[in-house]
Amino acid sequence: MSITIPAGQAATEPTADVGVIGMAVMGSNLARNFASHGYTVALFNRTPGRTRELMAAHSADGSFVPAEGVEVFLASLKRPRRIILMVQAGDATDATITSLLPFLEEGDIVVDGGNSHFPDTIRREAALHELGLNFVGAGISGGEEGALLGPAIMPGGTEESYKSLGPLLESIAAKVDGVPCCTHVGPDGAGHFVKMVHNGIEYADMQLIGEAYDLLRQGLGASPAELGDIFSEWNSGDLESFLIEITAEVLHHVDAETGKPFIDVVVDEAGQKGTGRWTVQNALELGVPVTGIAEATFARALSSSLPQRTAAHEVLPANAQPWAVADRAEFIDDVRSALYASKVVAYSQGFDQIAAASEQYGWAIDRGAMARIWRGGCIIRARFLNRITEAYERDPELPLLIADQYFADVVGTGVAAWRRVVAQAAMAGVPTPAFASSLSYYDGLRAERSTAALIQGQRDLFGAHTYRRVDRAGTFHTQWSTDRAETEIVGVAIPAGQGRPTTGG
Repeated sequence: MSITIPAGQAATEPTADVGVIGMAVMGSNLARNFASHGYTVALFNRTPGRTRELMAAHSADGSFVPAEGVEVFLASLKRPRRIILMVQAGDATDATITSLLPFLEEGDIVVDGGNSHFPDTIRREAALHELGLNFVGAGISGGEEGALLGPAIMPGGTEESYKSLGPLLESIAAKVDGVPCCTHVGPDGAGHFVKMVHNGIEYADMQLIGEAYDLLRQGLGASPAELGDIFSEWNSGDLESFLIEITAEVLHHVDAETGKPFIDVVVDEAGQKGTGRWTVQNALELGVPVTGIAEATFARALSSSLPQRTAAHEVLPANAQPWAVADRAEFIDDVRSALYASKVVAYSQGFDQIAAASEQYGWAIDRGAMARIWRGGCIIRARFLNRITEAYERDPELPLLIADQYFADVVGTGVAAWRRVVAQAAMAGVPTPAFASSLSYYDGLRAERSTAALIQGQRDLFGAHTYRRVDRAGTFHTQWSTDRAETEIVGVAIPAGQGRPTTGG
């Protein structure tokens, strides 16, 4: 059923339960999802043609109230109005909010469902709060299919806004064991922050799968279809996930025009929309090592550095050893173990970042709840998210996911295979940045002593940055330029000249 309202003419009384602004694929599919769950949905797009296209193709999907003007759109919504923006992040989102403000009323809820940077969400939430309006940054994951059939939804904002918005979003979200993949994440920018980290983990997961594919293809000399069979088999075990499933599908696909494997006709440059980069930048600000996510982000950048790759390919020697796999089944299992262990590291690092930001911004994010809502609908949905949920149920304050007994045992069992894979890849000249960095992170965690002692000594010598000792409390500086006597520093700055002149840190 559809209701058509001419441009400029308001409905006699508000009838719509929710409004969606932005009729590109994600917005239109989300609107159809709401309608399929029995809601009357108001529709608006800056270009009216998009709204007309949706009505022409899908008016039978449910009850829609299309509008060609903002005022008409808002007039069709029941109070408090619940408005979901599905527009491009950045200036377009600010412009859309500005266009709504003259017509909004106290208590109305504006939801940004795009991939906005969380500092922008914090800014917008504060500005609208001053006007008596509720602003919610909601991460929505699942792509086009998820938006239509049930995404994972990560809304931030106030608890008050979630009381009105929550039942609506939970009803259209994916369900796992009857539990909606949607929960209130925390205040202001918490929802978009968690979605950002979700995307960072997604970058790492995809890079790790790519490295596993490359290792198997080069090590076994197998065809893409044969590798697709391996990934299909993996998808029936602990590695079961949406990304493993679609990897098998991509590898089995044959290009209709050339008859070649689809993977062999695709240009090897990976795009990105910025969320991975934001994740790494924020991790640096928080001082949280997310090496798997960082290497995955840099790998995408390297893939697009064609002038550099071309120059390197022409002149850089490999000095690599020929790869000879003695036991095919053992090698496949080694790569599987390395993939699983590296995935655990990526998720562990992502949850560390969520914990650090939650403390920094006072968000009180429940990490177990995040794992629970990521089990369905979203791109990184996977069987082992159940295990992550269980880990945080056992210990909500778990300081390190990989230290949970289940994950410690799983990774410990596979670490020998992980080392073999990384070593063989290095000797054969096959790049495995995410596998190798994840293994180094694992070894860095378990090391009794790190290289930081030497670094602290260097910093004190060239910049008088001080150090602490293992055998007694206090902060110290050595007089490197004179008699090398040690001085305890008690709440005072080190006099100029006692360290060597430097601008380094």
